[in-house]
Amino acid sequence: MAAKTPYDQKLVDLLVKNGIKPKIAKTLAYLHGKEEVKSIEIERDTGLRQPEVSIAIQFLRKKGWVKKRDIKKQGKGRPVHAYRLAHPLSKIVGEIESDRKKMINELEENLAKLKKYA
Repeated sequence: MAAKTPYDQKLVDLLVKNGIKPKIAKTLAYLHGKEEVKSIEIERDTGLRQPEVSIAIQFLRKKGWVKKRDIKKQGKGRPVHAYRLAHPLSKIVGEIESDRKKMINELEENLAKLKKYA
């Protein structure tokens, strides 16, 4: 029996089919259903490297889909960051849907303009 992944691969696949880059989709799917996780947990459980997780988290934070909390370490060193979804997945999916519909409308408008030349 195959080991269960700590994220829903079907969710990842659907996010990718709807325009989300694979590493970002994997990070988002991993965060779904979790209270709060550290970046090292995301790396370990998804197989992504630290720079890949950082880039994915940066994108997700810029979209407003993920919140960051700093956890101070005792002694020296950088603080550890913990992440969680800022909104329910349904709201995030709604934003993705809205973006995709806007893109479809733009494509249809461009095709209509192109047909005028034919």
